[in-house]
Amino acid sequence: MARALKSPEQQSIVVRGARVHNLKNIDFEIPHNALTVVTGVSGSGKSSLAFDTVYAEGQRRYIESLSAYARQFLERIEKPDIDEAIGIAPAISIRQRNTTRTPRSTVGTSTEVNDYIRLLFARAGVTICRDCSTPVERDTVDQVADTVMSWPDGARIYVLFPIPRLETESEVADCLGNLKRRGFGKLLQDGNTYAYSRPDSLIDVDFNRPTYVLVDRLRVDAEIRQRLIDSIEICFHENEGEVVIQIADPAEGEGLYRFNERFECKKCGIRYEDPEPRLFSFNNPYGACARCQGFGNTIDLDMNLVIPDRGKSLAQGAVEPWSKPRYRRYLNELKKKSDARSVPLDVPYRNLNPDQLSFVDEHIRAFFRYLEAKKYKLHVRVFLSRYRGYTVCPECGGSRLRQEARDIFIDGKNIAEISRMSTAEAAQFFEDVKLTPLQSEIAARVLSEIRTRLKFLNDVGLQYLTLDRLSSTLSGGEAQRIQLATSLGSSLVGALYVLDEPSIGLHPRDGARLIEILGRLRQLGNTVLLVEHDAEMICSADWILDLGPGAGEHGGQVVFEGSLEDLLRTTSSLTGKYLNGELKVPIPRQRRKPGKQRLILRGASKHNLRNLDIDIPLGIMTCVTGVSGSGKSTLVHNCLYEAVRAYLQGTEPESGSGQVETNPKWLNDVVLVDQSPIGRTPRSNPVTYMKAFDQVRDLFASTREAQAAGYSAGSFSFNIPGGRCETCQGDGTVTVEMQFLADVELICEECKGMRYKSGVLNVLYRGKNIYNVLGLTVREALSFFSSVGRVTKKLTMLEEVGLGYLRLGQAATTLSGGEAQRIKLASYLARETSNKTLFIFDEPTTGLHFDDINKLLAAFQRLIRAGATVLIIEHNLDVVKSADWIIDLGPEGGDGGGRVVAIGTPEEIVRKRRSITGRYLKPVLARSE
Repeated sequence: MARALKSPEQQSIVVRGARVHNLKNIDFEIPHNALTVVTGVSGSGKSSLAFDTVYAEGQRRYIESLSAYARQFLERIEKPDIDEAIGIAPAISIRQRNTTRTPRSTVGTSTEVNDYIRLLFARAGVTICRDCSTPVERDTVDQVADTVMSWPDGARIYVLFPIPRLETESEVADCLGNLKRRGFGKLLQDGNTYAYSRPDSLIDVDFNRPTYVLVDRLRVDAEIRQRLIDSIEICFHENEGEVVIQIADPAEGEGLYRFNERFECKKCGIRYEDPEPRLFSFNNPYGACARCQGFGNTIDLDMNLVIPDRGKSLAQGAVEPWSKPRYRRYLNELKKKSDARSVPLDVPYRNLNPDQLSFVDEHIRAFFRYLEAKKYKLHVRVFLSRYRGYTVCPECGGSRLRQEARDIFIDGKNIAEISRMSTAEAAQFFEDVKLTPLQSEIAARVLSEIRTRLKFLNDVGLQYLTLDRLSSTLSGGEAQRIQLATSLGSSLVGALYVLDEPSIGLHPRDGARLIEILGRLRQLGNTVLLVEHDAEMICSADWILDLGPGAGEHGGQVVFEGSLEDLLRTTSSLTGKYLNGELKVPIPRQRRKPGKQRLILRGASKHNLRNLDIDIPLGIMTCVTGVSGSGKSTLVHNCLYEAVRAYLQGTEPESGSGQVETNPKWLNDVVLVDQSPIGRTPRSNPVTYMKAFDQVRDLFASTREAQAAGYSAGSFSFNIPGGRCETCQGDGTVTVEMQFLADVELICEECKGMRYKSGVLNVLYRGKNIYNVLGLTVREALSFFSSVGRVTKKLTMLEEVGLGYLRLGQAATTLSGGEAQRIKLASYLARETSNKTLFIFDEPTTGLHFDDINKLLAAFQRLIRAGATVLIIEHNLDVVKSADWIIDLGPEGGDGGGRVVAIGTPEEIVRKRRSITGRYLKPVLARSE
């Protein structure tokens, strides 16, 4: 029988008449069960197509299928502006943003790995006594019987259970009467039996000493097993789960054997908690450390605040609280005792030996203990607060879990030790874990789930992340790949995955693995839609949508739709021209050579860095490269930036950051331009961040209508009461909490999304009100305000960094990390105060098309010509090949990284065999020549 042909809507998602944002009434198709890439210059409408049209319609239809409670909000959920959408599958959005803020979320919890590890420990973990290091087990009736039956045949035994120590005659009488009523008639003490049918028979019994009730007397024999089991069960029932077996004729070293059903150490008597999943959760009060409530840190004495400058000696006031007149006597007391302990007073604090540091630390802590006793006084509490900060919890050592959870082990590791492993180390541990046959049978399914999820994390290039890494510290790209790995673990079928540049943050070596992962999602029977600029990702796609031809109002059209082969042949696609080599990002004609002006960082040792010494030439563009997890962000953010800032402020850098050496004449400022948002509310936007909105508001306030109505410049601000709409407080939207779904933002019904009161909106400047002006793109605003130099001077910088397509009032919450970073770059270009400034950029190519990278590199050159130094963390090989100098870290990620693999010009790097970056850079340099 012939197979029926699929209808178009079964074969693909078909959208007709899409007009969302700058999309110009376009039609397009996305094949089902295929990998589709949406590309194009920045601002051409890629996110509008993928997220605001396809995903939004998929989400809307999903909510439509839910209960009446959810459907009551549907009237207010805006439908994407399209004529028709056919064949849209249930949609899952994985964005390039990290929205996690809670300190309770970690890599392990957000990927469900922790849930399975907790279950594994609860079902197969072995409790080890914290005092004697022996396994803690609960004795069962059969185990006790097996132990006794293994003794030599003919051995005479007593089956007993103990009674509590009795001090008064009334206690003795009550206890014996109770035992008699329950059918017991004999006691045993020191090997002697006593019948208590008559009270005078117990004269020789000392009830203050160990005394036992005799349940049965047996001789070890194959026939007694059932009788022995019955006697043991009686003991367990009568004495809260304890039985004592005494050998009547003990050999040397033998005697009493204790067994009990309680979960406690037989040697030490320490009782332990029954392993259950909640015991291993720091988000559950039952398992969380009582001291830190499961956060891993507490507010305690911070020695970095007590001794802020370790370059000072004790005599110079290294101990800051003792420099106060009220407490100077404590320094004098230390001085009196210092000679006896050979503690020098004129040596920098950091140069004291461990014994000397311990001596000083002891006196400092004694001083603060004294103050703690006086904290009922207000001024003492205020004084103490100056020296408190977050420190690792002394109770759990930062593991977040109570001691009972840390007493349970699998193959020699407790759950805290496993959580400190990287995903690669954890994957290896669970692959090689040694279990007993019983443990293996219990744990088989759970281990399979753990191994699968850890494999996915490694496959998406996150092998360097530790399981206890806070989710809030992840970059946008890392957070996105975490979600991707979690989605793979869920094994959904028939879904539409919409991803936003998943290649961000990945070294070229790891890109191939990501492509394989996305292919696996497709093979499961899912449709994968990517917004992407990476050449390798585009070339691996089954279907390509290229938007353009320009940005903003000049974009929003489908320039090309089809396969890679057709894209390489087309003449209308800018993307195609870069892929086929017709256009390229050029190599600089002449690289700037490092001069005498240098910035030297010595002793960088945070996280996985191996006590690095780094020499950074000033006045040129330097790229820090290396595979994911090799230590680039740690070196630049946590060490270099912190150390330079401390150097410029004249303070002591944090431990492990290293020490900076340079000529003060060569460097007077450091600026970290990262991808953090320019604001966390819709009221933050490009025009306010660039400080251009002040001039715009002044222009509206100077109009005749504004003056007649009594409006000031403040009336045109949506950040303060006055002219703004108070229903939405100038946001233009209100948020509806959906409880079981993500919150929904809806257009404000009062102002219809215009942010202002109607009276303010009646004021016009050159025919436009303030709302209309905020709706202009940067490029349109440059034309509109062409005669107002104060405004155009700042907006021109946004155009130069490739952001001419952004709207002036575009909410900061809708900007990508790369856009936020380039807005910051534009603000510094506008200030023209870059001389002797070190600018640090973290992957500035995020969200940039090949053509936009040319503009970005031109902006960097402008900074350098103004006297600045540009240092970039980057994976994009077009930027790396354009650098004057490269510092390559590696050779691998995590514990396998943290070293300088190669240093020099791009041409020198490709000749270094150990450099993985050089291996991928070599063909790029060859193609660009």
